[in-house]
Parts: sequence; structure tokens; C-alpha cells
Amino acid sequence: MFKKLAAEALGISDIGVIVGPADYSKVDADDYLFNEDGEQIFFLIKSKKDEYCFTNLALIHVDGDSAVSSKRTIKRYDYSSHQISGVSIETAGTLDMDIELKFKLDGTAFSIDVKKSFIEQLKDIYKALISIGKQQQRDAVSRENALRTLDATASVHKLNIAPGEGGLVTQFNDLLKALNTAMFDTHTKRDFSDVFTKYIHN
Repeated sequence: MFKKLAAEALGISDIGVIVGPADYSKVDADDYLFNEDGEQIFFLIKSKKDEYCFTNLALIHVDGDSAVSSKRTIKRYDYSSHQISGVSIETAGTLDMDIELKFKLDGTAFSIDVKKSFIEQLKDIYKALISIGKQQQRDAVSRENALRTLDATASVHKLNIAPGEGGLVTQFNDLLKALNTAMFDTHTKRDFSDVFTKYIHN
């Protein structure tokens, strides 16, 4: 009991390390990549019981029950549908062995302890996550603007300014196609390879 309390006080109970690219194929998260869709690992934190795998498409969390159990739960958070926010780094105190990376993916909060010797690498993922969050916010605003444009178009039809017979169906189909393209393609970034390539230097 004393050992457990001491470990927690010193921040060494479950400290993660940064895994280098040469060892990506050895981690559990590698088995859950969508290689068929071009998914690849850009950054990976591994502790005794967890893995936090940042790919170009998602965060893959290999969630372990405990350090001595082989049971794992695989959780996936695609950037296209999970907003990143609240990114921060809590640096180590005098007696601490670790630093802490914190962020949220929608309603899920993450707090990851990492060995303090990896501070430079952690700064890289900090920058990448903030950049992804900013792009997600821009996309959300753009999608909202697209819906407002749709409302304005609907108002035109209510005023009977719309074209005559036959033209309405054609315009509806064209508008629906354009709206779907704007909402799901143009203004929903899915692949953040460019962001990770820019900021990650491990």
C-alpha cells in the first residue's frame, strides 16, 4: 500500500514513453490501423497498460485494465467526428518523474503521464493537436455557413421565385449534392498527414 502511494506521489505509477517509428510494428495499436485507407502512425505514447496512438485519421486508444492483465479495449476517435479541445502540457515539478499531456475529444478527457525526458517530443504532439483543433473549428464554422446558405435558398423558393415545373427537382438534386459535398468533403478534413508531418520530428 505504501509503495503504491509513494509511486503515485512521485508520479511513477504508470508513466508512458514515446515509441519511435522503428518500433511501431511492435505495438498493439498497429493491428487496428485502417491500412487499406492509407492510415499510418505518426506519434505513439505507451505506458504499462495503455497505448495512445495518433494516426493521420484518428486517435487509437489501447485501454488496458491493469499493467498485469492482457485484457485490452480498443477505442477509436476519428478526427472527422471528434473535436479536439483543451490541449495543455503540465510540466514536471521538482520531485516529479513525469509531465502530463491533457486534451479533450468531445466529451472524453485524456490525461497522459509521460516520462519527463520526452518533453521535446511532447511539445510536437501538443502543437499538432492544437493545429488540428483549429482546423476542426474552421470546418465547423464553414458547415454552419453552408446550412445558412441552404436556409436562404429555401426562402427564395417560399417567395415563388423558383423556376417552373421540372426545374425545382433538378435544382433540389443539385443543391443536395452540393450541400453534401460541402458538409462531408470540402469542410470536413479527415486526413491530417500534413499537420503531423509539419510538427512531429521524432
